Amino acid sequence: MHHPARQRLRALFAVPAFVALLSACSAIADNAESPAPAASAVVDSASLPSAHVHGVGRDPGDGTLLLATHEGLFRYAADGPVRVGPSIDLMGFWIAGPGHYYASGHPNMAPELPQPMGLIESTDGGKTWAVLSRGGQSDFHTLTQAGDTVLAFDGKLRRTTDGRQWSTAPLTAHPRTLAANPDGSKVLATTEAALLGSTDKGATWQPIPDAPLLLHVAWVDAGVVAGVTPGGEIAMSADAARTWRMTGATVPPPQAVSASQTADGMEVLVVTEREVLTSRDGKKFLPVRG
Repeated sequence: MHHPARQRLRALFAVPAFVALLSACSAIADNAESPAPAASAVVDSASLPSAHVHGVGRDPGDGTLLLATHEGLFRYAADGPVRVGPSIDLMGFWIAGPGHYYASGHPNMAPELPQPMGLIESTDGGKTWAVLSRGGQSDFHTLTQAGDTVLAFDGKLRRTTDGRQWSTAPLTAHPRTLAANPDGSKVLATTEAALLGSTDKGATWQPIPDAPLLLHVAWVDAGVVAGVTPGGEIAMSADAARTWRMTGATVPPPQAVSASQTADGMEVLVVTEREVLTSRDGKKFLPVRG
């Protein structure tokens, strides 16, 4: 399988340097919903609400399509993307349950939030956010939840079971993606050198033999996982990442990827620079309609 040059891989997987600030505080941000410019019912180059999309997924409560972006969290209404909550830069983003999200990043237009925001939480569908911990200290570019444990990376892999007290784990490579399956029994980390797996909620990691080099991974359920290579090739595993097959599909360079079981079956979502794509089989990808 062909892959881009090592220099390009390092750029794709790069995690910027993190600056620790001295002030730490807890804050709540609130903002009314507002429509994105140039919105339409079809999610395409005219209706992506931001040039920088850091997370994508569906709320398991009502199936709403969500985009975590440089300008805040957006949901898709009948007439296109609508911002929910404040205009903050959401970097790491994880949907923990119906209306319940974790994120990190920068406050943008919400000066009451610390810079960086640390681990923030919303329990009202993104309308308001509260800083749980590490405000002014951590900008988590990727995070996930494995059972009762939140894993997040800010230059170090950090673990917490209460959102406030953290420990570190020995993950020396910078992960582009951290993704736990729904029951938390396995976590995957995409790195420049290999796909890594953990079966103890991120405490220890091992390379997964013969796995393709992946930029993004996302779990459909406890056993099925989708991946995208740096070249945009789609890979699928049906046995919890032990073995993989290439589906033959290729997508443009992805900004964010997610997967889930919906009422209509499996869905894989891929955000490119121009649009949001959806697939029911990992082979055929079509633009999403709101």
